[in-house]
Amino acid sequence: MSHPHPGCIFFTLPAFKPFFLCVSSPIELYSYTEEPEFTINRKCFEEDFQTQVQGKRWPELDLAQQKAYVMRLLDGLEVVNRDKRLKAARAVLYLAQGVFGECDVEAEVLHWSRHNNFLLFQMGTFSAFLELLNMEIDNSQACSSALRKPAISLADSTELRVLLSVMYLMVENIRVEAEADLPEWKSSRETFRTELSEYEEPFALLLFTMVAKFCSGHAPHFPMKKVLLLLWKVLLVRTCILGGTAHFPFFLFYAWPAGPQFTLGGFEALQAMKTKKREELGLPPLPEDSIQVVRRMRAASPPTYTIELLDQQSSKRGHRSRRPLVKQDSLDIYNERDPFKNDEAGVDEEENDDVDSGIEGELDLMERDAIIQAGPAQRPPIERVSFPKGLPWAPKVRQKDIEHFLEASRNKFIGFTLGQDTDTLVGLPQPIHESVKTLKQVMQWLCALNICSCSGLWDLDIGGGLSDILNCGNIALLKILLAAAPTSKAKTDSINILADVLPEEMPITVLQSMKLGVDVNRHKEIIVKSISASLLLLLKHFKLNHIYQFEYVSQHLVFANCIPLILKFFNQNIMSYITAKNSISVLDYPHCTVHELPELTAESLEAGDNNQFCWRNLFSCINLLRLLNKLTKWKHSRTMMLVVFKSAPILKRALKVKQAMMQLYVLKLLKIQTKYLGRQWRKSNMKTMSAIYQKVRHRMNDDWAYGNDIDARPWDFQAEECTLRANIEAFNSRRYDKSQDSEFAPVDNCLQSVLGQPLELPEDFHYSYELWLEREVFSQPIRWEELLHYQ
Repeated sequence: MSHPHPGCIFFTLPAFKPFFLCVSSPIELYSYTEEPEFTINRKCFEEDFQTQVQGKRWPELDLAQQKAYVMRLLDGLEVVNRDKRLKAARAVLYLAQGVFGECDVEAEVLHWSRHNNFLLFQMGTFSAFLELLNMEIDNSQACSSALRKPAISLADSTELRVLLSVMYLMVENIRVEAEADLPEWKSSRETFRTELSEYEEPFALLLFTMVAKFCSGHAPHFPMKKVLLLLWKVLLVRTCILGGTAHFPFFLFYAWPAGPQFTLGGFEALQAMKTKKREELGLPPLPEDSIQVVRRMRAASPPTYTIELLDQQSSKRGHRSRRPLVKQDSLDIYNERDPFKNDEAGVDEEENDDVDSGIEGELDLMERDAIIQAGPAQRPPIERVSFPKGLPWAPKVRQKDIEHFLEASRNKFIGFTLGQDTDTLVGLPQPIHESVKTLKQVMQWLCALNICSCSGLWDLDIGGGLSDILNCGNIALLKILLAAAPTSKAKTDSINILADVLPEEMPITVLQSMKLGVDVNRHKEIIVKSISASLLLLLKHFKLNHIYQFEYVSQHLVFANCIPLILKFFNQNIMSYITAKNSISVLDYPHCTVHELPELTAESLEAGDNNQFCWRNLFSCINLLRLLNKLTKWKHSRTMMLVVFKSAPILKRALKVKQAMMQLYVLKLLKIQTKYLGRQWRKSNMKTMSAIYQKVRHRMNDDWAYGNDIDARPWDFQAEECTLRANIEAFNSRRYDKSQDSEFAPVDNCLQSVLGQPLELPEDFHYSYELWLEREVFSQPIRWEELLHYQ
């Protein structure tokens, strides 16, 4: 299978096609309606280039000549004339795009794009474009003009799209490391990471401000897709680590002495930071890497629905005498070939899944016969995969679970409890001692919970305005996510996220309308992907940085209806969404820049690309499921929201997607609410219960399948959220309010610090200073022998 996203990282899962992590490339940066602008960029560059360097091509210049020409282009960005600035910016964009007019193959375009972007950064292009971006954001004339227009199109965001495209290409090329990188490129990458943390205003915060301004209606012409993609890539830049510890301010974007920190790093950097922090805190190492474990998991067969059960039962009654046995290898062949054969259409939500007593997830008769008739000779070679025996995850237990276990044991054997004491086992029988020992061996130690004890690390002077912008940005992301969801209906009062994809002249033919429809759907998919990835990345880093930081942002997302929004997203034909073909491969960058565009037909547009699945949509679904898990884990009030919004049938339909990681997080969400769904639901969904036992991590003393948990009994869960919010506000006021309560103010015991503090003296003090010295110092005898009593 051809790689749909060049330069991306992927891994192969058993019984599934390659799954891409953090899938992104310049392919998604451009919409299909922007295709004519490639020619405009090339024309602007060649007109200026031929006046400076006659008779030569860009690849023929040496490095010094290339730097001299880039400097001339940067000088053109400082002229007063707006049109001349735009032409110079387009010429820079053509360089960042890889001077495709001088290339014959796509690989050559990508090579020169990487080379030119490092060159542009070394010449200070990013800082220059950042100044131009600030000018365009504050351009009140453009905002007022867009507000007066009845319909906004690509022409209203031309300057912003050019600037954001150059900055995205620079961030993406410099961020991604490659083995063939030159030594000066590696040095430039470190310099780039440092400079991103030294700007007066954090760049990611500027992008958050753009998102909030767009959603407020003050700047409807902002190209949101490019802004969101660039925001995600800036957050993915690996964090500069000083002294072995990653520095994260409490509200993410606040000032440290070395400058504002707003880059986080991807999941690999997150895992490295986890390991480092656990070593510093003296915690045991992580038992496993979640992504590595999921790689070794195989997808479970989806539960059978009522309509499918009736069809299978009728086929079984008619052909019971000649029913052959099917090996699991044959099922794997089928799953590899077409795991999404059966689509879902009008299913009952509360179905009986344990009626079928045959092979779990067996094929229907026609599909099974088609595989068996192929015979051993026609069977494709099977790559044997060795799966680990036993459970995929190491069991875990919380400190709270050990306390509950000891509380029940002490009440039973000695008649009283010792509170949170988990070390004193006097009076308990030996089996209880062994049980506590076993529980402590698998106890989960969270560095997010223990990091609070680090004195002085979080006592930072933080302004409240930045946190407000971050919260407004998160809420704005949810608004855009709602507008981009496939289940959302167009409303007159909703925000317009299609401003940077609609052409000036609307299509007049059926073919043009079909092309625009594909482009609009693709545009929404990319927006959902970037938002889901950004929110998940933020929450994971927040939780590692400080538990109250994570809870603070999570609660704002919950109050902004993030949970029902994600459920609304999954309340669709998820199989159709995963297999959607909203792409035109011949129009993708860089293919469209080096090949002649063939004549498009309605058949070619309907066929889409050659990929069986849409990796972008699969990536988005997994991110949203992980985000939902982050918000609801160990929160009974939010788990009840899943129950109230009837998420069980919605999530169960998502199990039809045979991908291990997606199924894992669906099963996790079903597990946490199983205790509230009742005995009849558990009885009717035994295959789902079995999949939970098989795939999800086991926690000691977790009575999730029976509803006997102590915390699951009370139904007034509003107190839980109120208590959490009160704790967060108390922590924030204690650490960051200027007027601190003396009862909670930290005590400074350092002699040099206390003596060095400025002290306000009364105005008349200097008049009586000499008299005070004579009375209080010189007249008082010093009894040195009394010092011996204090030794």
